[in-house]
Amino acid sequence: MSAGVRVGAARRTSSSWGDRYALGFGGLVVVLLLAPVVLDTLKVLGHSSDPARAGAGVALLGLLYAGFLMLARAYGPISVSAADAAWLLLSPLPRRRVLGRSALILVGVGVVGGLALGMGLLAALGAPDQGVLRLVAALTLGLAATVGGLALAVLGQASAAWDGRLRTAILAVAAAAVLAAVLSRPVGRAVQAIPASSAATAAAVCALAAALAARLAWSRLERIHARDLLEASTRVNRVATATTLLDPGSLTWTVEDVHWRGRTLRSHAWPRLPAPLAVAWQDWVRLGRRPGRLAVVAASAALPALAARAADGTSPMAMASLGALLVAASCAAGARRDAGDPALSRLTAVGPRATLAGRAVLPALVGGLWLALALAGLQAVGVLSGGPWWPLALPCAPALAAGALRMARRPPVDHAMPVIATPVGAIPTGPFLWAMTGADIALIGCAPALNALAKPPAGLGPVLVAQAVAGVAVLGLYLLKGGRPVRALLRRPWPGGCR
Repeated sequence: MSAGVRVGAARRTSSSWGDRYALGFGGLVVVLLLAPVVLDTLKVLGHSSDPARAGAGVALLGLLYAGFLMLARAYGPISVSAADAAWLLLSPLPRRRVLGRSALILVGVGVVGGLALGMGLLAALGAPDQGVLRLVAALTLGLAATVGGLALAVLGQASAAWDGRLRTAILAVAAAAVLAAVLSRPVGRAVQAIPASSAATAAAVCALAAALAARLAWSRLERIHARDLLEASTRVNRVATATTLLDPGSLTWTVEDVHWRGRTLRSHAWPRLPAPLAVAWQDWVRLGRRPGRLAVVAASAALPALAARAADGTSPMAMASLGALLVAASCAAGARRDAGDPALSRLTAVGPRATLAGRAVLPALVGGLWLALALAGLQAVGVLSGGPWWPLALPCAPALAAGALRMARRPPVDHAMPVIATPVGAIPTGPFLWAMTGADIALIGCAPALNALAKPPAGLGPVLVAQAVAGVAVLGLYLLKGGRPVRALLRRPWPGGCR
């Protein structure tokens, strides 16, 4: 017991003046950076937004909130540092005392997220009357939603029954957001018609429910298994390391490892396909084994149209192009593993160009179909006028596949590169080049389509031909040049004289 008391006393060391200075200075910088956004949001006081825009904004906030809950469920949400996980988690100290600091940090995350959610809700709905009361109601509702959602995630971490309730809540929020997106004008009109006093009363009730959920979650900290805490701590430490080192690529590996670890997969007979397609068959199997993720990817094609209707300042075409490239890159995990471990490519006895050609089929198909759905959605909400634009996405598929393969094969961020001073500020060259790798050739390959969307032509036929030629040319050149680094790497002598 004396050892436990000494360990507990060691944890109650006071912060130094340097820590307080860094915390205060960091908070001041954050306030100064967020002040313009808050002032722009407060301009809606005394004004009412369009019902269709309000409904779309509520739907977008609902989807963001559902994603927030999914992240909280995936990454813990309660975790401890590596040192505490190694020394204090399995010690005789009370579990609640060890997790107290993590719970306090989680409350801070909930408060920040709740304030952002409340300001977004106020910006979407407006405040035609009683602006101060509506502002307080929106902020209270946002805080109740985030704090209560995190409390529910903590309860789900401690109990399988509560985890099932959390999954049900996430599905309910996502379904309500989809319904609000489909019926944006009636939903926006109905929400805007709620009196300020009724909104404040509902926000107070939600705040009380969130406080009760937080109290219950605090009492259940003792019931969280050490195994779950260790796994959550490992995931959070990986995310923190990747964020500190500015290495976003490792985050996707963490998500994949979390999903597939401990799962029992059924084996299937390998189909009789040509060699390049047979090597790439694992990407198709990986996509087919996650139908839920495939459904989410398909549904996300409506996000550009939803964002264009909710916020007038967004660039829907930029969102559609970037979304299509990211969706295509999510189907290029095989190419990424080949670049990370070229020995596996050598064992297949298939050339690097042929392997890349086989792996380009799935990203081209998924990226092209996603872009077609996104263009159809943008035309449905009136952002794009004229004839049907969705056929323009199909010739963009080869360029999207080339960009996705280049993104999958790029090396980690090189932080040794210099920082360049530009009129818009200092730009670190390493992260900038890492982010542009893959997007550059996709932008070049989709240039005819982007030019046609910016300046609609009289006929779409010549644009389709030009885009098809540009897309195929970009993919062909990348396959011609992209196989050289892998082949050169495979020709290097192995340690010990083997080749």
